[in-house]
Amino acid sequence: MKNAIKPQGCTNLKLRQLSRIVTRHYDGFVADVGLKITQYSLLSHVVKLGPIRPGDLARRMQMDASTLTRNLQPLAALGLLTVGAGADARSRLVSATEAGVAKQAQAQQAWKAAQLALNEQLGSERVAALHTLLDSCIELLGDDEALDDAAAA
Repeated sequence: MKNAIKPQGCTNLKLRQLSRIVTRHYDGFVADVGLKITQYSLLSHVVKLGPIRPGDLARRMQMDASTLTRNLQPLAALGLLTVGAGADARSRLVSATEAGVAKQAQAQQAWKAAQLALNEQLGSERVAALHTLLDSCIELLGDDEALDDAAAA
């Protein structure tokens, strides 16, 4: 094993650095429609999965419930989502409004432009390899639901 590859540095730090850079890239595109990429992602999940219970949405998005609640509030204030009564008095459902569905469709065009620009900047082969690597890491770390969500995106 004299040529063994040894990772250098903190994997978490490197992933967070990349995540911040990629987030800024996407934010630059979706800002034109008045959203952040995190808001677009949340809105897209609700449009696709809703009406959905907040706990189920948090699990699907790999978020804790308090973070989800904080992130729902601005979208509800903009009239893009509603959080209403569920099947019983203790449950709630998150739904996209008509304005939310329209905003998601508009933002999807901006997201697509961001994705194409990223593919151009990094190269489609590198992006595809990154997706494969990320999916396999998610699978190895035991998060099948997140992998299913990534494949659907």
